[in-house]
Amino acid sequence: MELKFYLQRIGIDRIKKPSLEFLAELQMKHLLAVPFEDLDIPDRARIILDLNRIYDKIIPTKRGGFCYELNGLFHWLLTQLGYKVDMLSARVYNHSKKELGPEFDHMTLLVHLDQDYLVDVGFGDSFRCPIPFPDGRTKDVSGEYKLFHRKDENYELKKLHDNDWLTEYKFTSVPRDFLDYAAMCNYQQDASSSTFRNRNVCTLATMNGRITLSNSSLTITENGAKTKFDVSSEKEFAAMLKKYFNIIL
Repeated sequence: MELKFYLQRIGIDRIKKPSLEFLAELQMKHLLAVPFEDLDIPDRARIILDLNRIYDKIIPTKRGGFCYELNGLFHWLLTQLGYKVDMLSARVYNHSKKELGPEFDHMTLLVHLDQDYLVDVGFGDSFRCPIPFPDGRTKDVSGEYKLFHRKDENYELKKLHDNDWLTEYKFTSVPRDFLDYAAMCNYQQDASSSTFRNRNVCTLATMNGRITLSNSSLTITENGAKTKFDVSSEKEFAAMLKKYFNIIL
């Protein structure tokens, strides 16, 4: 794995000392350059928690990935740049089912600087700047977010919807190892109940919004305004994937 090629992939042309400013730049540029996508699931290619394999997929091949791939690789990048970073286990809240996912459902990151900051480049449409931990908040084009400290080492990331703070995911501050997520990574690919088994999605942040491609539609969001186009065939899906994300499967 080559640090310089990773930095080129996300548009960073100069390495700086670890700081909140540089961390925010790394997170933002990563989100603008590397899509969240689950195009290998269910049966295109097996996702294995091996950093060299993930690097080869995302950096030279210029693909994206889902949380374990994106945050796992970003953790490697940050440590190479001198940051102290912990992987944390999060349980995503499913609003339609009104229930939390299991432990290790999602990987998020905690970066230790003058104080701690929650950082995430693997949750799709989510916060774009580090959030001060344990009870900070941030606001950007994707919305307004806040951390809530519940008790002991338990926390929640919430997003503001119509004056209500709705849970995105719950997590603990207990440091984890990369392979701790292996069983859930397999579950996401194999279980019939996994949302990743029943869809394909590719989504990328833009400066003023987001572009999201699914099996059935392409949605372009600019300054809060959404334009939606139907996707009627696999051929059309492949054409849009190349046009908007420069991905050829």
